[in-house]
Amino acid sequence: MPTPIRRVVTATDDKRRSYILFDGPAPNVQVMKGIGVALTDLWETTGPKASNTGALDAAARPVALEPPPAGTIFRVVEFPPDKEWRGKTDLREAFSSIGAGHAQTDAGKDPMQHITSTVDCIYIISGEIWAIVDTGETLLRAGDVFIQRGTNHSWANRSDKPCVLLGVLIDAEPMR
Repeated sequence: MPTPIRRVVTATDDKRRSYILFDGPAPNVQVMKGIGVALTDLWETTGPKASNTGALDAAARPVALEPPPAGTIFRVVEFPPDKEWRGKTDLREAFSSIGAGHAQTDAGKDPMQHITSTVDCIYIISGEIWAIVDTGETLLRAGDVFIQRGTNHSWANRSDKPCVLLGVLIDAEPMR
């Protein structure tokens, strides 16, 4: 039996508030017959296909929060403990430094809340982090998966150690 992977998926309700849609073991698991390799599908999108041609470094560009139109970003993010920066940083300037001054919202209970036109597939590598949405929050730990679907969201690392996560950000239709 494969190791269950906790999957947390967000959604937006008819009042345009973000919420946690699913929180539990990812249900779509298939074990290859005779081999025992387990595949756990966490999320899927449909859209244009990426190109594998050329020899340029596709990541050799300024780092930006969101992927290009119809594109994706595959990244690792390290969040320091909140106590190292919260209340000491100009958040507008921080978001602008990654080309995302437009993403920050004034709505929500956390000043770091923001909305991107993306599907973000997040895997927690180490540490822990709180995923905050309009109607609540949930603690994510190493091995958990979070699927953020264009919702108003934020992150809080209330621990004493950094949280490292792996993310695939996929361009999506805006929810606004």
